[in-house]
Amino acid sequence: MQRSELIAALTELLHPENYHDYGPNGLQVEGQDEIRHIVTGVSASLELIQKARLLGADTVMVHHGWFWKRDNPRITGVRKGRIAELLAADMNLIAYHLPLDDHPDLGNNALLGKALGFTPDGRFGEMNLGWIGESGGCGTARSLAMKIESVLRRRPLIVGDSERLVTRVAWCSGGAQDMLEDAYEAGADCFISGEISERTTLIARELGIPFLSCGHHATERFGIRALGEHVQKTFGIDVTFVDIDNPV
Repeated sequence: MQRSELIAALTELLHPENYHDYGPNGLQVEGQDEIRHIVTGVSASLELIQKARLLGADTVMVHHGWFWKRDNPRITGVRKGRIAELLAADMNLIAYHLPLDDHPDLGNNALLGKALGFTPDGRFGEMNLGWIGESGGCGTARSLAMKIESVLRRRPLIVGDSERLVTRVAWCSGGAQDMLEDAYEAGADCFISGEISERTTLIARELGIPFLSCGHHATERFGIRALGEHVQKTFGIDVTFVDIDNPV
C-alpha cells in the first residue's frame, strides 16, 4: 500500500483536523513510499525504532510521536539518536495523539472503559476528552484499584478517600490529572488517569473524591494496538505491536 493512501485513510478515520493538539498528527518523518510492515507502539523511543528495524518494518506508528510544542527544536542528543536511526532505516514515522485518545471505537478511553467494565454515558472536560459512566458495580475505590491492577498489570496509586463507594466513574488516559475537578463537577465518585502531580493529592482530599493514577503508558496501550489491528484487517498490511515496558 502506498504511504499516501494509508495516511489518507487514517485521516478519514481519525479526523486529526478536529483537534488542537500538542504536536503534529499523521506523517512525521518520511521514509519508504510502499508500506508493507508496520510496527506499532506507544511512544517513538530509540528502542522501539531499533526493534522495528530488526523486524524489517518500513513504518513505525505510535501514539506519542515527536516535535511537540515547546520542544527544543535542535537535533542533538536523544533527538539526534532517534532521528538518525529512523533515517538510516528509511522508515516512516506516523503518530496520532488526541485523535487516538478520543476515537469512539479505537480510542484509548473507549477501550480502557471497556476493559474495566464501565458503561459510558457522557463526556466532560477540555475538548470533551474525559469519559464518565456507570462503574459496573466495582465497589469501593480500593476494590476498583485491584481490578485495574489485574487488567493493566500496574498497581494504581490511590489518593483521596479509598473507601468511597464508586457508582459513577470518570476516566481520561495519559496525563489528564488536572481534569480531576472537571470529573467531580460532572458527578463522578472517582477519577482515573495515567499520571499524578503533587497538587492532585491535595485536590482529591479537599473534594473528597478518590483519584487513581494508573500509569500513562499502561492506560494508553489500547488505542495504538487497536489501530494497528484495524489497519491489518482493513488493508492487509503486516502489523506488529511492540510493547516497550514503562512503569510510568
